[in-house]
Amino acid sequence: MKITVIGASGLVGTHLTRQLRARGHDVTAASPSTGVDTFAGTGLAAAVAGAEAVVDVSNASTFCDGEVMDFFQTSGRNLLSAEVAARVPHHVALSVVGADRMPASGYMRAKAAQEQLVGYGLVPYTVVRSTQCYEFAGGVTVGGSDTIRLSPVLMQPIAVQDTAAILADVAEGHARGGRLDIAGPERIRQDALVRRLLAARNDNRQVVTDRATYYFGATVDDTTLVPARPWRLGGIRLADWIRAAAERAGPPDGAPPAAERCSAVRAHRR
Repeated sequence: MKITVIGASGLVGTHLTRQLRARGHDVTAASPSTGVDTFAGTGLAAAVAGAEAVVDVSNASTFCDGEVMDFFQTSGRNLLSAEVAARVPHHVALSVVGADRMPASGYMRAKAAQEQLVGYGLVPYTVVRSTQCYEFAGGVTVGGSDTIRLSPVLMQPIAVQDTAAILADVAEGHARGGRLDIAGPERIRQDALVRRLLAARNDNRQVVTDRATYYFGATVDDTTLVPARPWRLGGIRLADWIRAAAERAGPPDGAPPAAERCSAVRAHRR
């Protein structure tokens, strides 16, 4: 198949592009570095021409409420318009589990609006909602004070490799016209997750369990960040991911670039 990956230079996009090519597909890796800018609308026509599927894993470079909404709305309209003109038969969008259950979060409102835009568009689509990635969760451990305050909210994190593999499976299939929730193989509380990541880095900072914290600026509970009925589960467990990361490049610090914090934990005192 000919498949275009929008946001191919990011962490998810890099894994997805690699997996699709390993499966023998003809992949167009589209990102600003290759001359494709969804927000400006440049390079899109050529990037999606002849594509049998377009997978959008792009992300905003800011978390400011107005700007992130503008990014997803403008980029989404530009991309979908280009796909209509090219008669693309399948649009796959990566979103976040629980995005529509966190209206107090500007970022999550923008992701929910992106889902609506895709759903109301003229291109057959599938929205894949992923839970927190191990790689992005580690971003909360980088820098900061001697203590990290986090909620004990329940999560079901997934490895980026698993997210990419499932996205590849979806891109190879027909448009489903709806949303699919995906998650990792096990549930863990946010404070316990970060404690394990700190321990893997030999980081002696303390995690303080504090129920009065926000996630991306929103109040959450044990049902918000986990899927009720996941369509697919990843196979990589946290312990295995930590071990593999340590073997590759030492203990994982989990620090993604600012523009790649698609599901990164943000804890704020209420």
